[in-house]
Amino acid sequence: MMILIFTIFSLIPIILSNSYFLMLISLMLTFLMLIFLSPMNYLSSLSYIWGLDPISWGFILLLIMIIYLMIYSSYSYNLSNKSKEFILMIFFLLLFLFFCFLSTSLFMYYIFFEASLIPTLFLIFGWGYQPERLMAGFYLIFYTLFASLPLLLSIFYLINVQGLSFFWLINLDLNFYLFLCLTMAFLVKMPMFMLHLWLPSAHVEAPISGSMILAGLLLKLGGYGLMRVSLFLYEYMCLYSLYINSLSLFGGLVCGLICCVQLDMKVLVAYSSVCHMSLCIMGIFTLGYWGFVGSYILMLAHGLCSSALFCLVNIVYDRSGSRSLLINKGFMIFMPSLCLFWFILCSNNMGSPLSMNLFGELMLILGLLGWTTSSSFFLMSMSFLACVYSMYLFSFVNHGFVSMYNFYIYNCSIREYMLIFFHLVPLNLVGLKFNMFLCMF
Repeated sequence: MMILIFTIFSLIPIILSNSYFLMLISLMLTFLMLIFLSPMNYLSSLSYIWGLDPISWGFILLLIMIIYLMIYSSYSYNLSNKSKEFILMIFFLLLFLFFCFLSTSLFMYYIFFEASLIPTLFLIFGWGYQPERLMAGFYLIFYTLFASLPLLLSIFYLINVQGLSFFWLINLDLNFYLFLCLTMAFLVKMPMFMLHLWLPSAHVEAPISGSMILAGLLLKLGGYGLMRVSLFLYEYMCLYSLYINSLSLFGGLVCGLICCVQLDMKVLVAYSSVCHMSLCIMGIFTLGYWGFVGSYILMLAHGLCSSALFCLVNIVYDRSGSRSLLINKGFMIFMPSLCLFWFILCSNNMGSPLSMNLFGELMLILGLLGWTTSSSFFLMSMSFLACVYSMYLFSFVNHGFVSMYNFYIYNCSIREYMLIFFHLVPLNLVGLKFNMFLCMF
């Protein structure tokens, strides 16, 4: 455990030196070291506060990879006057999320859970695109803090009654209000339908790196927290799963319909995230093996797929200056090589074979049908709508008549091709080793 912590803190002198390439190399070495520290089936590196198990190990690997790709995607910021501040914000985000996933204490998890808001807010405020970024940042912080205060009070109550806040040792007589306080902050963070209004505005106003970390990791904090509190909340989660799952099924269907009529590409990808996270919420609340593992796989897959889609949207936005589907048409003429990446990622977003999305969604659908067969109509509709809005996004951007404003578009650079390629490799190759996930739990 100390090796992991010292490895993260060893990045500080590299950040102060403002070396772009040294930062990327150090993150890659950290990623490789974590792969060899794989905790298969048991807890490892367990200390009084920190510990590593298969769930946190997968999310930390995703964190290192997304941070690496964030720096790689934001090359223009590294050449500007605000490059040191930008790298510093990313480092603090890495630090807080790293300790958040390593925490075995509910109280320490809450501290780093809330601390990760601060650098995210600075990324939106400092490097956002439009003046509306201030309102988007306020949406983000007030939605999260409003639901997090009851969580803090309930953690204090647990510590007062039991004298500890470790996930595995809590055994307490609960009630509905305590259950609501312990789960509401995570449901807002995922987000659940009707608690999701902060997500589209935050995604639209955030820079490319902010959208990548929001879609890749910050939404997964809610799912990770629900997985942890399910250890001692399983009776109440079983009792109220009908209401949560019914709302999530309805919300996934409604958000799929909203995606089909969107004209802003970023908003479309953001609402598709709400659809996928609704499936993850339902999988966790079924409290079954298939639903639990399916939610875990889909969260990892969505972190890579959604991050790559935001990168593609940003590549188009850099050239046309607009995110509207009415203006961005016929890009197959300008960037035919990028059309392949658009097709693969839109196919992965709907759950195509070989991608992790397919295996996660299959396990989730089987888990939900085992929970109740009444959800079959909604699940079929959500799967169909995922195909509709993914193909809608792909066909509108790459086909059609070229807009009169897009005559001076230049081709992609090697850096942009490599950025998408680094998303695609784990997303499609890890699915070939699918039995690894079944052996981990």
